[in-house]
Amino acid sequence: MELLPRSPAEFSSARYWDRFFRQRGQRPFEWYGAFPELCPVLHKYVRPRDKVLVVGCGNSELSEQMYDVGMCQDIVNIDLSAAAVRQMRERSASTRPGMSYLLMDMLHMDFPDAHFQVVLDKGTLDALLTDEEEATLAKAEQMFAEISRVLQVGGRYLCVSLAQAHVLKKAVEYFSREGWVVRVHQVGSSGDKQQFVLPVFVYVMTKFRKVPGSAAGILEICPEEQDRPLRVESAERLLAAVKDRQHYALLCSQISKTPCREQVSLDLCDRESGKPRYTLHVVDSPSVKPSRDNHFAIFIIPQGRETEWLFGTEEGRRQLAASAGFGRLLTVALHREQLYEGMAAIQAELSGKVMELAPPGLPARQQVPFLSVGGDIGVRAVRHRGSSALSGDFVVEDVKGDGSCFFRRLIFLQNRNVVQSEARARCGTHPTAQGITSMSCYWELVGQPELPELG
Repeated sequence: MELLPRSPAEFSSARYWDRFFRQRGQRPFEWYGAFPELCPVLHKYVRPRDKVLVVGCGNSELSEQMYDVGMCQDIVNIDLSAAAVRQMRERSASTRPGMSYLLMDMLHMDFPDAHFQVVLDKGTLDALLTDEEEATLAKAEQMFAEISRVLQVGGRYLCVSLAQAHVLKKAVEYFSREGWVVRVHQVGSSGDKQQFVLPVFVYVMTKFRKVPGSAAGILEICPEEQDRPLRVESAERLLAAVKDRQHYALLCSQISKTPCREQVSLDLCDRESGKPRYTLHVVDSPSVKPSRDNHFAIFIIPQGRETEWLFGTEEGRRQLAASAGFGRLLTVALHREQLYEGMAAIQAELSGKVMELAPPGLPARQQVPFLSVGGDIGVRAVRHRGSSALSGDFVVEDVKGDGSCFFRRLIFLQNRNVVQSEARARCGTHPTAQGITSMSCYWELVGQPELPELG
């Protein structure tokens, strides 16, 4: 049975969808995003007394599930497929009196102005906006204009989407230009097998009155369900943030299925500043024979020791993983610009993210150990910051080495993983983070500075 369209244009054809739903029968077709995944976001923006319009409803169970759990019970569903509308009327007529299904084109809706508090779209914009041809973009603008017309001021347009770059760009540019608040949520996974590798997003566009001459609307992103929104300064930054999350999802999908032949590196950034907070390297050891307890471990590199050969080179990390005896070792380097409260706080912060990088075959509910050197996160104290016309920004920092040794280092930040020069402190008493600058210490040169290139 052939259900795929012969061309992208068929996605906006009533004839195609009639044939699709007749051939598919009564089985619900969920474009993407199941109700358990979407429910946390929907609960934030749909109130029980809201009048809700679902555009391009198809035979999805989403509005039925919203109705059945009491999220809202005044729901109007429209679709241009007579077959889908007929199926859904038969399914809900006797059990859901507040639910209605209408045969209607969302580009030419019959509803009066400001009739709804919420318009919900699950995959419909993605199906319509298949390319950036002039005719396709005109249809998207007509869809947006109709949604704007039927929404009350303060109403929300919720669009469930895979956030292809041209789709998100068009939506953000249009509604931002109209002065709306645009917020993008990444939908969390329910843990079930997903139809798509790419993550699902919900664009939440909140309608405000357009003030002539005013600045563009507010743009925000919520990378996790529990996170508060992050303000971004431009549509380009919002698109870049979504793209980063898509790349991360593709990476997680790839390394969860097969071992990594080469080491994979990625940065996890601080959500407030956007600067890197952790640098992760995924290192697989094919020589390690798998057992229940040696699939996966996380190694926290103490501050200041990320430049050592064992932690700062591919061969060193490969040797570290093999000697640790784990099939996959995830090394975690800490950044000098960030503050860390201790090993327990780092473990709590990383526990959710690192499990997304787990290897294939990891047993369910497996306890994954966190490893380190000496059981602590090390000591790093920046003593001076400066800038050189030849070499750019630099820092002088004190770090704790192996055992009780402390070192003072010069680092040029344009090559932050290379120690330019290093001096070791000799103390009359056991050195501490504070003691390394006391009168009882002096410095011994143990490395020669690397001269910057001239010209």
